[in-house]
This record gives sequence, structure tokens and C-alpha cells, in this order.
Amino acid sequence: MIVPLGAQSERLTRVASLKTAKGRRRHKQFAFEGTTLLAEALRAGTAIDELYATQAALDDHADLADQASGIPVYIVSDRSFAKISDVESPPGLLAVAPAQQTALEALLGGVGLVAVLAGLNDPGNAGTLLRSAEAFEARGAVFGEGGVDPFSPKVVRAGMGAFFRLKIAVATPADFARAATANGFIAIGLRAGAQPLDGLEWPERTALVVGHERHGLGPWEALCERFAGIPTGGDAESLNAAVAGSIAFYEAARSAGKRLG
Repeated sequence: MIVPLGAQSERLTRVASLKTAKGRRRHKQFAFEGTTLLAEALRAGTAIDELYATQAALDDHADLADQASGIPVYIVSDRSFAKISDVESPPGLLAVAPAQQTALEALLGGVGLVAVLAGLNDPGNAGTLLRSAEAFEARGAVFGEGGVDPFSPKVVRAGMGAFFRLKIAVATPADFARAATANGFIAIGLRAGAQPLDGLEWPERTALVVGHERHGLGPWEALCERFAGIPTGGDAESLNAAVAGSIAFYEAARSAGKRLG
């Protein structure tokens, strides 16, 4: 179904509100833009409620429109699209999907590595960590409540296809601690000066906790049973959260004997 949409449509107001955390919570939806993310979402089997496109974008990407058969498509003007877009150069194609989380029990219901983003505020770092978590075969990721929203447009863009393929949950430290204990997960926190990664024993159920870019693990530190550090040389005092977390995910996968490369 392809429907032209006027500039004053209430649908556009709703979609524009999805650029904010408040709007996403209210409507229980999120939006993402561009052909790459749409193709990744369709490939992953992500449920999509509706598509918004300029006529030019729809004409240029008829193959994607065919793949999205059955999803309502609303045609909007360039000016209207700019109002719902979250990027400086709007791509002319935007999808709206349900903001669905995975229950902690489901995420922690088996062996493997789980990434815990402990109150990170930088969406770029969060998205990069999702990509690394997927690359090194993590079961999924837990976003600390009060940190960046996993459905933020910038997180989705930075996470690329990993966002659609990983299980994602949101939890407080207390809720996560209870679920981790119940499912036999050991929380290992990244902390400067702690035992080096390469000398650490990684349990088969590991929750790797990556702290805030500036404030570290914060309230998540108390639930960590072990700590791991990354020795650095030169004058560097610390590593970017996404870099440190990615190195740790690699080391955890290597130690578990997973085939890398």
C-alpha cells in the first residue's frame, strides 16, 4: 500500500517525536533511516510498522520497496521528510518499527558472553560496542537504565546491522544482579589498573561490564565479582569506552576458543 501524505498529517508529528526518548517511550516505536539499515532490518526479520519515503528515493530503491512488500509506504515531500529525519542529509527513506526489548531471563538463558553497557551516555560508543559484541559472538547486550537509549537514532546508526541481530535488554544494576545470579552469570568489570585481560579466567557465562566514558562503572561496580584491565603504554591514561570494550570482547572470545577471522 502506497499512500501520499500531506505536510500537516498527524502521522508526521508522531514520527518526528520518535527522535526523542520521550516520544519513543510514548509510542513504543523507534525510527531508522537509509537503505543500508532498512536492508539489514529486513534481512534480520525485524518487524517494521511503516515506511516513509520521498518519491525520488522510492524510485531509486524499488528493489527494497519490493522486499518490504506488505508494509504501508507513505510518500512525503522533501520538506516533510526533512522534518522527520535525524540526519543532516536526509536519505529520503525512513522506517518505523516497534521498540521491543528482550527480557533479561531470555538474554541470560544460556552460556556465552553478554555485554553490559553500564550507564554509557555516548550513542556512538554504544553503537560501536554493539558491533563489536556481535563480531565476537556475544549473546546480546544490556543497556544500563539511565544511560543512552538503545533505540536512539544515533545508537541504531552506529550499531549498523548488529542492532537488529543482537538481543537487547535494559536494566537497573539491582535487576541485572538478581537475574545474573539466578542464571549463573559472573560479572566482570573493566577498570583501569585491574588484572590484565590476558591473564584472566573467563567463565562460560560472562557478563562484561563496560563503564561510563568519564565516570567508570559507578553503581554497577558493586555487582562485579571480578575486574579486568587493559595495560597501556605511553602517556595514555585510559582508553575510549568503545575501544576498551571491543578489546575485551575479543579477548573473551579468544579465551573461549572461538574461531576468529
